[in-house]
Amino acid sequence: MKKIDRFKSYQLLGAAVAAAIFMSGCASTPAIPAPTDQMALSRAAISNASSAGGSEYAPVQLKSAMDKMDGAERAMGTMNYGLARQLAEEAQVDAQLAAATARAAKAQKAADALHEGNRVLRKEIDRSSTSPQ
Repeated sequence: MKKIDRFKSYQLLGAAVAAAIFMSGCASTPAIPAPTDQMALSRAAISNASSAGGSEYAPVQLKSAMDKMDGAERAMGTMNYGLARQLAEEAQVDAQLAAATARAAKAQKAADALHEGNRVLRKEIDRSSTSPQ
């Protein structure tokens, strides 16, 4: 009788060990998938912001985007995919803001140049119309 009880206890112990190993294997598999698509979108947004003149017209926003992207890269390296996704999304938004700010600043600069050209032209027209012919 003791042999059967011992066999059953070993069987239960074996089942418990197998369950523990299985559970630890499941725990090491990340529940959140790697945000590779978001990382690519964020990198593209940063590249776009740089091309749009973000380093000149929106350096604070562009630096913020780049810093957050660096943090996302580090989080990916440690398999902290939730943090990586969050930082990548924030980097994308900051980069989009930098690009929009740069485009707005360029448009304002062009508008200012146009206004200055108009001012000079009006001054020349006024001078021509008031001078004796």
